[in-house]
Amino acid sequence: MGDNVDMDLTADTHVTEDTDAAGRPQPADFVPVHDIRPDDVVWPSMAWPPRSDIVLGGRVVEVTPLDLDRDVESLFHALDDDWVWQHIPFRPPDPPTFAELMQKRVAAGLFPWVVRLATSYGELPAGAVVGMSSFLDVAVGDARLEIAATIYRPSVWGTAVNPDTKLLLLGFAFDELHVGRVQLKTDVRNTRSQRAISYMGARYEGTLGRYQRRADGTVRDSVLFSVLAEDWPRVRQGLQRRVDGLITPVRDPT
Repeated sequence: MGDNVDMDLTADTHVTEDTDAAGRPQPADFVPVHDIRPDDVVWPSMAWPPRSDIVLGGRVVEVTPLDLDRDVESLFHALDDDWVWQHIPFRPPDPPTFAELMQKRVAAGLFPWVVRLATSYGELPAGAVVGMSSFLDVAVGDARLEIAATIYRPSVWGTAVNPDTKLLLLGFAFDELHVGRVQLKTDVRNTRSQRAISYMGARYEGTLGRYQRRADGTVRDSVLFSVLAEDWPRVRQGLQRRVDGLITPVRDPT
């Protein structure tokens, strides 16, 4: 009797529609996901937190942990452009508000990084602040984190700044912190960011519907990507090639 009831319930719960209520395509029968690492081994413990005085040096940028007293004003002015904050939930109107916002986010677990030029690049001098990125949703026990809140001044969009920054942060996460997973999310409307994340070699894992509220009160879908430890050697090579291709060779004037 019990077996027959279970079979009837299973039959009744099969999805037979082509789409769900939100219009997303649905399979007639769900196929369970199989474990792709059935012989996985114990993962090493994650090292956390980073030292406050650490400096990550790349070919184009230098990345350091945010110092609220030193960095907030120069960072605010570097990012003081409407385009920069288009897909960010809140735009601070002035440096004190920006400092207060960052203090709250650091207290909530955000680990912000400031991105400076390691050498003169384009029309900007060495040492110029060009943006920021952050570690967040850090799960030390599970050896994973997210790279997010990545914003740059528009003059460095499409240059080697972002891939060089990603090289440094991913390399630090995998090689020094010993994480097994780094994830990245972006607004479904931020197609420029989606392309950049995909182009760096991250894997698209799905879209999280109605995930996060925007500044205007609407709720965004978030596009989810990941880089796993197994992916890192491939992603690192791709980012290195990307940086190589974007750095203009220095010509000998003679």
